[in-house]
Amino acid sequence: MTPMKWFYSFLKPYRWRICLGLLLSTVLVAAGLAGPYISKIIVDNVIKDGNYDLLLPMIALLVGLVVIKGVCRVASQVLYETSSQAVLYKMRDTVYRKLLQEDFAFYNKNRTGELMGRQTGDMDAIRHFVAYVIYTIYENVLYFVLALVLIFWYNVPLALGMLLVLPLAALTTWSQAKKVKPAFQECRDAFSSLNSFVQENISGNRVVKAFAKEEYEMEKFAVENDRYRNAEFGAAAIWKKYVPVFEFFSYLLNILLMLVGGVMVVYGQMTMGDLVAVNGYLWMLTTPLRMAGWWVNDVQRFTTSVEKIYGTYIAEPDVKKPLNPVARKHLQGDVAFRHVSYRADDEEILQDISFEVKKGQTVGIIGTTGSGKTTVMNLLCRFFDTTEGEVLVDGINVRDMDLYDLRDNIGIAMQDVFLFSDTIEGNIAYGKPDCSFEKVKAAAKMADANLFIKNLPDGYDTIVGERGVGLSGGQKQRISLARALLKEPAILVLDDTTSAVDMETESYIQKQLENINHTCTTFIIAYRISSIMKADQILVFDQGKIIERGTHQELVAMGGYYATVYHHQFPDIELE
Repeated sequence: MTPMKWFYSFLKPYRWRICLGLLLSTVLVAAGLAGPYISKIIVDNVIKDGNYDLLLPMIALLVGLVVIKGVCRVASQVLYETSSQAVLYKMRDTVYRKLLQEDFAFYNKNRTGELMGRQTGDMDAIRHFVAYVIYTIYENVLYFVLALVLIFWYNVPLALGMLLVLPLAALTTWSQAKKVKPAFQECRDAFSSLNSFVQENISGNRVVKAFAKEEYEMEKFAVENDRYRNAEFGAAAIWKKYVPVFEFFSYLLNILLMLVGGVMVVYGQMTMGDLVAVNGYLWMLTTPLRMAGWWVNDVQRFTTSVEKIYGTYIAEPDVKKPLNPVARKHLQGDVAFRHVSYRADDEEILQDISFEVKKGQTVGIIGTTGSGKTTVMNLLCRFFDTTEGEVLVDGINVRDMDLYDLRDNIGIAMQDVFLFSDTIEGNIAYGKPDCSFEKVKAAAKMADANLFIKNLPDGYDTIVGERGVGLSGGQKQRISLARALLKEPAILVLDDTTSAVDMETESYIQKQLENINHTCTTFIIAYRISSIMKADQILVFDQGKIIERGTHQELVAMGGYYATVYHHQFPDIELE
C-alpha cells in the first residue's frame, strides 16, 4: 500500500461529505460566475440603453447570489472541517494504537520528539489539507477553467491573448513543485529533531541543572533552532522566487485586458458591458495564478507529512504476536531457559544461558554491569526475542503464548522507575485500575510506602510525575514495587528495586516478600548480596554467561566472584 492509498483509507468513510461539500462549492462557483454577467446587463441594458425597469430585478438577483454563496460557503466549510477532524481523529488513534504495539527495539531507534512530531505537526498538515486545500484548489481550478470558457464566448481574440500566459504558468508551477518537496522534507526532519531535543532537555532538566550545563544546552538548542530556521528559510526561498513570477502573469493579464479590450470597445468590436464582464472574470484567472505557489507548498507539506506518518506506521516490530497463540489466563510460574543466546547489533549479549525455576521459588541474579542480567528478564517478558534457544513458562515457549496473557501474569518493578502524571493511588493501581483502595493500601504497606504516602499533602491523592510533587529515588522505587505487587502476579521481577532504600527498609520489604514467595516465582536482580542471599538459587552473570550458580552458602564456599563480592560488602564476616 502506498502512503496516499493509506491516507485515502481514512478519508473514504467521509467521501460523501467531501463530495457534497464539492457540490456546494460548485454551486458557489456558478453563483460567482453569474455575477459578471449580471453586471454586463446592468451596463449595457440599464446604463447605456436606459432600461431602468431591469435595475431592481438585477440588484435583487445580485443580493440573492450573495445569499446563496454565503449559505454554500458556510455549509461546505462545516462539511470539510468535520471531515478533516474525523479523519484526524481516526488516523491519530490508529497510529497511536500501532505505537503501543511496537517493541523496545522500535523505541530504541526512534526518538520521542520525532514520534510526537508525527502526532502533532504532521497530523495538522493533513487536517489543513482536508479542511482547506482540497476545496480551495477545486474552486479555483473550476473558476479558472469556466472563466476562460466564458471569456472565449465573449471575445475569442482577447481569450487567445490570455491563453498564451497559461503554458508559462503551468511550467513555472511544475518547476516549483519539483524543487519544493525536498525542501519540505528537510523542514519536517529539522522540526522533528528540534522537537526531540526540547523533549529530552525538559525531561532531563535535573541533570542539566545538576551539572550546571544550561549554557551548553542553550548552544546546542541554538544549533537545532538554526537548522530548523534555515530549513524553513530554504523552503521560503523557493516560493519567494516563484511567487513574483505568478504575480507578473496575473498583472500581465490585467494589462492585456485593458489594452486589447479597451481598443476593441473603442472600435466597436465588443460592448462596454462585455468588457465589464470579462474584467469580472479576470480575477478568476489571476487569483489561481497568484495562489498556485502557495497551494503547491500546501500540497507538498501534506504529501511529506503523510509519507512520514506512514513510514512510522508500517514499521513492523521484531517481536510479533503468534498466529495461533496459546491462551493462559493464569500461569503457574514455572520458568526454564534452554540454551538461550541473544545478539543485538552484532553484539553478543547472552551466550548459552540455561536454568530452571519451579513455581514459588526465588531466584537471585547478580553480576557486573552490562553482564546481561536485565536482558534475561526482558527475554522472559518477551520484550525481545531470543536469537537462539527458547524461554519456557509452564512448559510453553513464550513465542507461542498470547503476549497479553504472558505479561499480565508478570509483575515488574523496573530498574528505571517511571511514574505517570497521576495520583499515587492511580500509579499503584495501574495494573489493576478497578481494584479497591484497601488493596492499594495493602500493596503500599508491603512495599513500605504507606507511611510516607500518608505524610504527603494529599496522601494517596497526591499527584506525582512530571507536574506533581517530587519524590526521592527510594520513594519512587517503593511505589513501583507496590504497583508490581498489587497485580498478584504468577511471576514477580524486581530489577534493582531496593538500591535506593536504606538497609532497614530493604529488610522489611524482604520479609514481606517472603510471605508471598510461596504463591509466585520471584526474580531479584541486585548488586547487594543482602537482597538475594536468602534466594533458593543464585545466578552469577559475567559477560553474558552464567559463571556461578547455587545457594548463598554454596557460592560462598566456592570462593569465586560471588564470594569476593560478599567479602567486600560484609568485610567483618570471615569467609568459611
